[in-house]
Amino acid sequence: MKKALETALDARGYTSLTAVQKAVTDPDLIGKDLLVSAQTGSGKTLGFGLAIAPGLFGDAEAFGPVTAPMALVIAPTRELALQVKRELTWLFENAGAVLASTVGGMDMRDERRALARGAHIVVSTPGRLRDHIMRGSIDLSALKAVVLDEADEMLDLGFREDLEFILDQAPSERQTLMFSATVPAAIAKLAKNYQKDAVRIATASATSQHADIGYRALNVSARDGENAIINVLRYYEAPNAIVFCNTRAMVNRLTTRLSNRGFSVVALSGELSQNERTHALQAMRDGRARVCVATDVAARGIDLPNLELVIHAELPTNQDTLLHRSGRTGRAGRKGVSVLIVPPAARKKAQRLLGWAKVTAEWADAPSADEVVAKDDERMMASSDWDGDVEASNREAVDQLTEKFTSEQLAAAYVRLYRERRSAPEELSDITAAPPARAAFGPSVWFSLDGGHAVGAEPRRILPMLCKMGNISREDVGAIRIQQGASFIELRQSAVEGFLAAIGPKMTLEDGAALKRLATPPNLDRGPRGEKPHAPNARPPRPHKAATPAEAPKPAKAADSGTTKPVDWNDAPKPRFKKPKPGEKPRGPANPARDDAKPEPSQAEPWKPRKPRAKSKASGGASGGDGPNRGTAPATGKPSSKKNRARQLAAKENAGSGAPKARKPRTPKANKPRRTT
Repeated sequence: MKKALETALDARGYTSLTAVQKAVTDPDLIGKDLLVSAQTGSGKTLGFGLAIAPGLFGDAEAFGPVTAPMALVIAPTRELALQVKRELTWLFENAGAVLASTVGGMDMRDERRALARGAHIVVSTPGRLRDHIMRGSIDLSALKAVVLDEADEMLDLGFREDLEFILDQAPSERQTLMFSATVPAAIAKLAKNYQKDAVRIATASATSQHADIGYRALNVSARDGENAIINVLRYYEAPNAIVFCNTRAMVNRLTTRLSNRGFSVVALSGELSQNERTHALQAMRDGRARVCVATDVAARGIDLPNLELVIHAELPTNQDTLLHRSGRTGRAGRKGVSVLIVPPAARKKAQRLLGWAKVTAEWADAPSADEVVAKDDERMMASSDWDGDVEASNREAVDQLTEKFTSEQLAAAYVRLYRERRSAPEELSDITAAPPARAAFGPSVWFSLDGGHAVGAEPRRILPMLCKMGNISREDVGAIRIQQGASFIELRQSAVEGFLAAIGPKMTLEDGAALKRLATPPNLDRGPRGEKPHAPNARPPRPHKAATPAEAPKPAKAADSGTTKPVDWNDAPKPRFKKPKPGEKPRGPANPARDDAKPEPSQAEPWKPRKPRAKSKASGGASGGDGPNRGTAPATGKPSSKKNRARQLAAKENAGSGAPKARKPRTPKANKPRRTT
């Protein structure tokens, strides 16, 4: 191993390498193509950085001048690509490496300028890298190594064509490394097409997954899912926690709920811009946020150093997603907890997912409010606040407090302040307890009410009528049974006296319905139920329409006797078309009434062209112009109104003469006497 790499590992506190890191740095595999499968959190990023280093350095101890890229690392998501860039930056820092990134969501102009300045290693997402290749802003001629990180995820996201395009543009003489948590058939096919004699390295255990992760499946009621998430966060009080959801809408809802409860929370989903997603992850690393609510966009490769808790607010769709979500914790030898929130309807699905993933989970109920408070008390007693001596700057304040207040008062104040800084836990319903049984109704009295199904009686109408007219509550009413001709009502015996007093001696309800007290419970054997009468305004049923001859059913065809009778087309009915005469256009179906009304073409008068009519200069034509008759109907047509009839006839007579139209003298109206009041 080069001196620059050893110095970087020592500075980061690496005393030993993981299994996958040891496997890929075997001296016998230097320069060879590798197909590596290892579980998440096993240190694959550092592994392929160490694996490509010998081919990049050669005999030198550091990188040479910056020219075209020598190595290309492709990751499925923006967050993973930027994380890989950070890891490789500190690994090759002492070797003078220059790194650049090209990921979607960033300014492409800045990326082009960075590539133009030169970089030894470029970390990219598939789509953005293909854009740069097609635009000619990156030169792949000097590539010595290509790394596909989380290759199975890139294929699942639909980047197959982009990967094939990139690998086809890369030089054939190169080292190709594929790292993936699993190696399905699609990955094996891609490796066969673009790798040469690849060495298969598998470090994932076939019997156990995530030995450093403790799985817990928590039973919750259907309405307590979000409350259980709050209690789990409060129970563990992890420095960093991720809550995974299946949809963006659930991310937004849960982020708002946790923020309102006082948690320092950020959201991470595909609808956010790259800048917002970067700030969210940086807030988690800086400690400004403790909880990240995310979709599966963060389930691949994201490494948060203090992430100790993963909560599945909604169960994932398959076992691979379950493992990748849970793999955000328990990385590089650290311990973590993966909690599944399981409502009753999802219990079978949770059991199947755990079985397919080959992990064993501890089944329990979600932490109750009392358990969260007890856990807080344990952390309070184990707090570092009790350690050490009193600082000199605080001595005077401490002496004043001990002189003025008792030890009990000081302890109460400390406990109160300790708990006020934390969100209160939620009260959860006990899903193991049986639903409360209905209290016994007690002694009762039965009444009968005239009218049942025959008059459309229903309990939803009888109950409010009884409560209103009898001055009782609905708790005083027991069973209501509707029969065909009567309705039976059960009342609590203690409410009967007040009920009868409110009803009155006539014992009638609305619309004069008679109410009668029964000495014994009625016989509620309903028997056959009669038909419910139609409403008064209901439309009577439509009578059955007799079938017309055209709608009459056709006689069934005779069974095939094995012989076929030839069809005589001369016997078939002929369409009613008249045969056109020589030189005449064919016509449609014959219409006797129409044909009799019109003479035959031979008897009709010969066609004569119509003589054009001269336009009047004064009128500007019969149907328009700028004359006094513009806008009126044509002179030969139907007059538009009786008032214009004389005017149109006059225009017809004067057409072509050029003389102005004579106006009819106006007849003065007779003077009428003035009406007086």
